[in-house]
Amino acid sequence: MATGRGRLLRQYWLGLQALQAQQAPFPGRGAALWRAEQAARCARASRFRKGPDVPLAAGCPAVRLSPRKAQHDERAAGCPGSLTRLPSEILLKIFSHLDAVSLLCIGCVSKRFYHLANDNLIWIKIYSAAFPPRKSNWKADPVEETATCTSLLAVGEKEAGYWKKEYIAKQIASVKRALAQVLRPVNPYTGLPVKTKEALRISGLGWAIVLKEKSGKEYVMEHVDLSLNDTSVTVVWYGKNWPCVTALSTLDLCGVTPVFMDRYKISTKNRPRWYSLIAKYDLSHLTECTVIGCDRLVRIFCLSPGLLVGLWKRKAELAFVVASLHFHHLVERSTLGSNSLPYEPPPHNPVLDDSPGCGLHGYQLHVDMHSGGTSYLCGTFRNLFTKKEQIENGHIKLIVINVKNNREHLPLVGKIGFTWKTDIFDGFIKSCSIMDMTLLDEYRKPFWCVSSPVCMRPATSLPDGPNLLGQTYCVDHTDMEGDVHAELVWMEEPEEYFLVSLVLQLTVAKVNHWFGTRY
Repeated sequence: MATGRGRLLRQYWLGLQALQAQQAPFPGRGAALWRAEQAARCARASRFRKGPDVPLAAGCPAVRLSPRKAQHDERAAGCPGSLTRLPSEILLKIFSHLDAVSLLCIGCVSKRFYHLANDNLIWIKIYSAAFPPRKSNWKADPVEETATCTSLLAVGEKEAGYWKKEYIAKQIASVKRALAQVLRPVNPYTGLPVKTKEALRISGLGWAIVLKEKSGKEYVMEHVDLSLNDTSVTVVWYGKNWPCVTALSTLDLCGVTPVFMDRYKISTKNRPRWYSLIAKYDLSHLTECTVIGCDRLVRIFCLSPGLLVGLWKRKAELAFVVASLHFHHLVERSTLGSNSLPYEPPPHNPVLDDSPGCGLHGYQLHVDMHSGGTSYLCGTFRNLFTKKEQIENGHIKLIVINVKNNREHLPLVGKIGFTWKTDIFDGFIKSCSIMDMTLLDEYRKPFWCVSSPVCMRPATSLPDGPNLLGQTYCVDHTDMEGDVHAELVWMEEPEEYFLVSLVLQLTVAKVNHWFGTRY
């Protein structure tokens, strides 16, 4: 039996819409513009990635919606009184009053808004205002004026979104030029740009991890904390809503950059951003990896390159993730890649040098061991060399600190260990730290750069040198370009670790490729 409830509800809904229109800050056409800005503000929270994402608070994962959920939201957007019921001509008029950021955000509301927000007439106005032609004191050439008018008339002939792409590409190119200017000066001791920290600040650069489940579901987490070191940056993620570690397949480490970067304004997190893939890690067999340290609450695992994953001991769930990123090409790797392909540096052209011993001398090493903003060891070693006779097993040996020379032994300042924290707990894992290493060639160019978590383990054999009073420990790191082996001795009386040996093993293939030699 009909009760007329639907008619009453409809009258109530229309009255509510009229009340909202009266409360809008601008009546008439301004009210429609105000609604468009409100819709754009809600859409800004979405990530600048393919597929609809749900905005969450900082430190919490953003979950990609299922197709059924997205269709439900589109049907909900078509309720009476919403912008979706307006004709396309009126919507285009409203969109023409929005800025570039609002246009990009409102294009994420629905497919119809996306196509309307790609209108070339709207974007060519934004493009012309942002990049006006250069003014000249000379009288304009009639041929140039005719060409300009012809290009404006041909706006409709371009495919939809052409001028939007041109605007974004030119914005990114201008930022690249500004960053290249900042990164030009080089530190003679480290061979790295002097103003890397300033470039990170003015670009608004951040980092995010994308956790992917085996079912295809994705979780995007923004970094919670970071610390800038001498030659690297340590980025930390932690939170309460981690996905189940057994369901995860991969982890993508990405640099996140605002699409429209302003050097003099702080960009908000809700603006459109660009994701640049830095590294991809396999988490399907995480618990089978080697544990490099633990305390009473967590165990930490090291994944190459430079990733540290902490798991709770009781439930074997994620506690935190730490990434150690070396400054070498850091800005380029974090901004110039895509969300699926990492940045590829330009190919290296070896310097032709026919002198004997090319690639065997003139090296310079900068080492920094740190954790939680505390540096345990920071030093530079110059004039490192080797001999052709010392090449064996496909490696070139560089002795940085000789165990037989007591004058070269160095103390490590402070209590060695890795400091971690989450929302609730914090802790300290002994004998673990992060090691940064920058090896320069004889032309003071970065030859081999490492930033990775390491741990000290008891040595199985005593060092080949003078008798040292104390327990001996070793630190090892291996990758595709070489090996690092360090030996430390714990002295009871001063209660300090002493670095008594440091040896680098460079692969012959790396040396031949870099210098064009044939060892």
